Formats: sequence, structure tokens, C-alpha cells
Amino acid sequence: MPVKEGTVTHKLREKAAGLPLKPGVYMMYDAARTVIYVGKAKALRNRVSSYFIGEHNIKTEAMVSKVADFEVIIANSEFEALVLENELIKHHMPKYNILLKDDKGYPFVRLDVKSLYPRFSLAAAPAEDGAEYYGPFSSRVTVKSAIDVVCKALRLPTCGKQFPRDIGKERPCLNYHMGACPGYCRKDTPQSMHSAAIEQARLILSGRTAELVRRLKAEMEEAAEKLRFEEAAQLRDRMKAVAALQSHQYVFNTASVDTDVVGFAKDETKSCFVVLHYIDGKLLGKDFQVMEAPMEEDDEVIPELVRQYYAIHGKPPKSVCLPVDTAEDELLEEYLTKLSGRKVAVLTPKRGDKVRFVETACLNAREEIERATTKEEKVAKTALWLQKTMGLTAPPSRFESFDISNFGGQDIVASMVVYKDGKPKKKDYRRFKIDLPDQDDYASMADAVGRRFRHYAEGDEKFIELPDVLLIDGGEGQVRAAKDAMERTGVSVPVFGMVKDDRHRTRALVTADGEEIGLGGNPAAFAFIGTIQEETHRFAIEYQKKLRSGHTRKSALDGIAGVGETRKAALLKHFQSIKAVSAATEEELAKVVPKNAAKAVYQHFHESREE
Repeated sequence: MPVKEGTVTHKLREKAAGLPLKPGVYMMYDAARTVIYVGKAKALRNRVSSYFIGEHNIKTEAMVSKVADFEVIIANSEFEALVLENELIKHHMPKYNILLKDDKGYPFVRLDVKSLYPRFSLAAAPAEDGAEYYGPFSSRVTVKSAIDVVCKALRLPTCGKQFPRDIGKERPCLNYHMGACPGYCRKDTPQSMHSAAIEQARLILSGRTAELVRRLKAEMEEAAEKLRFEEAAQLRDRMKAVAALQSHQYVFNTASVDTDVVGFAKDETKSCFVVLHYIDGKLLGKDFQVMEAPMEEDDEVIPELVRQYYAIHGKPPKSVCLPVDTAEDELLEEYLTKLSGRKVAVLTPKRGDKVRFVETACLNAREEIERATTKEEKVAKTALWLQKTMGLTAPPSRFESFDISNFGGQDIVASMVVYKDGKPKKKDYRRFKIDLPDQDDYASMADAVGRRFRHYAEGDEKFIELPDVLLIDGGEGQVRAAKDAMERTGVSVPVFGMVKDDRHRTRALVTADGEEIGLGGNPAAFAFIGTIQEETHRFAIEYQKKLRSGHTRKSALDGIAGVGETRKAALLKHFQSIKAVSAATEEELAKVVPKNAAKAVYQHFHESREE
């Protein structure tokens, strides 16, 4: 069923369109500001936008009809978003998560500790059976993923054998030979090794990965000191595997102390202050404030924002992490302690999990600024960046871009595309037919640019507005040709070439002196210049095709027996020009068209010459 259109839906659709194409979680709120649905996304913009367009099933439509607003938390990976979604669902117990999952509940990881060789499995719910249960998780897929990751990191068995029943009965399976398992089915592999690995797995599933890494490091160093180098190497490899796993888990792997993590970001026009709330080691909330001023991230601003935040929101947690050191840390700690009525620690992490928490908070701050920035502000910000990068005296507003197109050396055309304040100004687009004896991209570009600025010099109203920047589709040679042609008319405008990479995307700008200006550091500028280049190319091709279709029939190949439009095109494509076709031998022509047609073409040109 289609989503009902209305003012709220329209606003939510616009808000969703401003989300980044990054992983994260989204929380849907009703009019009472209650969380009614939590979801994860690989690309937030695409996923959240889908709720407010098109048709949905009855359950989803029921949920969407209640949505008054939504908020997002940006994650560092899709896996982190998955874990965060699980924790937020458990915390908020949203009404429609249960409905949309058909009331199946949330599965758990089960460990049968009564077995001599316990294994992990999926369980729909905890039972009174003496086993250990970890979770709940958001889906069966999440449980299976968690079990697979833990078993791989700790080299626990995943085969179908049962222990101790199958020990010594068969040869070890492929997992043993690949180094993925120490071979618990072999008689000489001690059961204590399996018990140690299970104990380590319990630490991981309990969110105590950092503790496990410390233990493994101590054991590795002890083994090395006692010259047990093979054992030390195994412990080293396991420590690396667990540490890698830890990097995927830090969304819920912080200390058990409740912590608020502060993030801050600014650009040329705005600042954003973010607070992420970690409760029992799990990220369960986010507050933010976007401010219409580019404040500095300094000793005064951060402490003042923190004080104001807790003055409004009340009691702070036991720990507050800041993104930068400030001279007021001790004073701020004293203030928050007094406000809370108990000791509050103010930290500026330098390493470990909390550094990554701060990075996540700052990432969310940057994204909130991006969402709050209007299209006009984004255009202005891109223009300001281009001004600095191009070395201009003012932010550029009007861009004119040129491209050359031809077909087999015939129908050479040039296009001129205009962008003003970030938008195409199509009434100012111009097209030029190039009349040169031979194909020459440099001469063609010089001809088109020279004609454009001669029109200006002659007072032609259609060309009277000068560009702030002239863009040329091509490299250093084309730029130099365009610049020389322009300056011969008495006009001087900054000129840059648009250079493409192997994937035909605009990767850089280039000057007439060959100096390159990379665009990869600014996605907005990269997209803007790339759009201009593609539009200029499209406009040139469109004109070139129009000319070709209009007079392909009026070429020197007209009237030759057995040579229709397809064969004309094939000859021009192969030989590049009519002149080359006329100079070709009959044998060379026969490589492109059938022999009878080749003979007719050869005779056509040679009989003409004899006359």
C-alpha cells in the first residue's frame, strides 16, 4: 500500500534525503517522542528514504503512519551498526520492531557448559537447562555471525564431529590442515586447550575482549621468556585475531562505567556539539546541537558547551570523555561532580577504545552539520574551497566549460556549458561548428574559445557575461590552446583543464603549466566539477550526432553502389576521414566492407580523379 502523502511525510522525506550514504542506525519517533522502531542500514540515506516513498506492506505502513520524526547515529561499519541496532532495540523495546519481526523475539547464543567439549549454538530463548546464554541478538543471522567470528578467531571446531566420542577415529578434517583448528579429534591434542579457548570465547561474548587481549599478551611474553617459541607464536596469532575482532566490537566494548562521549566539529558556517550516551558499556543514545557559528574547538568552547549541556539535561554520568585537552579539565570535573553529587571523571582519551568512541562522536557531529547545511550553503562552501584551491581572488560563481566532439574527423563541434551558482544555466549554453581541414583537438579548442571571446569583445549580448572560471575538457595542451586563444582577444580569465582517471571520472584540475590540483579531498567539489564535465560532454555529443544525422547522406560517399549508411559509417570510423578513404587501395577498403563495395568505392574516387 502507498504511503499517505502529507506535510509530515514530505518533511521526513526531505530530511532523509539529506542523510549520508554511510552505515548506521535510525530511530523512528512518534508524536510523543517515543521510539517506535529501530533499524540498521548500510547506507542510511537509501534505507530511511525508502520508508517515505513507494508502497509498503500493511505492517510497515502502520509504523510509518505513526512516525513524527527520526534520528540517526552514524556507525564506523555495517557490523557496528548491526550490534548497535541490537542494543537499542533491547533498551527501547520499540513497538513495531516486535510487530515487523512477527513476534519471533530475539535469539541467543547458547553454550552447553555441562559438556566436556562445549559448543556454541543458536537458541530462540534462554531455558532452565544449566547452559549459558549470551544476548539477545537482533536476528538469527547476527547470532550465526557472532558464533562464526568467535570460532574463527579462537580456532574452535566447526566440523560435524562430536567430542570426545570421535577422538582418534578418523583422520583430521580439512580445517586442521588449513590451520583453522588445532585438531581436537587427534588423541595428542589436550582437552585443556579446548577449555582455554572456550573460556576466552566467553570473555569475548561478555564484551571483555580488551581483558582477553591483555591476558594473551602476558601469556605470549611468558612463553617467549621460557623459550617456548612455537607456543608464543600461536598466542601472538590468537592475540592478533582477537584484537582484530575487538575493532569490530568497540560499539559495546567500553568499560562498564556509564560514560558520555563528547564530539565536536565545525566548518566555515556552523558548529556541532554531540554527546553519545554509553550505559552499561553500550551506546544507547545521542544528543546534538547545531550552532550557526563556526566556533573553535579550544580550551574555552568545549568546557562551556559541556557545562551548558548538563545544566539543561541534569545529572552527568560517572565519566565524560572530551575530544581535546583543555585547561579547564579539573575545574570542569569539579563542576560536574558537584552537579552529580558523586565523583565524575573528565577524560581526554589518548589510546584504546575510548579514542574510537570520541572519533565516532566527532563523525556524528560532522554529519549533523552536513545535514543542517542548505543547498545554497553547500554551493557557497564548495565555491569557497575552489577559490582557495584555484588561487582565485573571490569565490567563483559562473563556470563556462568547453568540450570537442567529432566522428571520424568529420562534423567537428564544440560545446559551451554554463553553470551559475551551482546550477546549469541552459539558456547560456552555446554550440560551435568547427570548420578545419584536418582533425586537430588543440586547434579546434582554440577556435571555439577564441570565437566565444571575440563575440564578447564585439559586444554580442549573448556572450556579454564573462565567466569566473573557464574549464576545458582535456589536459595541459588543450588548456594552453584555450588560454592563448582567449588572451588574443584581450580577455584574461583563469583556465583549468578537467582530467579524468582510468574509470572516466574527473580526478583533478590542471593548469596551462601542467600543475595538477587534486579534487579527492573534497567530495562536493569532486562531484560538482565531474557533473560539469559530463554535462559538457553530453551537450557536445548531442550536437555532433544531430549534424551527422542531418548530412551523413550528403557526403562524398553518396551514390556509390552497395554503400549505404552503415557502410559509410564503418568506412569513416576505420579511415577517420573522407580523404583517407579516397587514398586507400581496393585491398585496404575490402578489409572494412565487402569486396564488391570496396571495388565500387575505389572506382568512384579514382574515376573522379581521372576526369
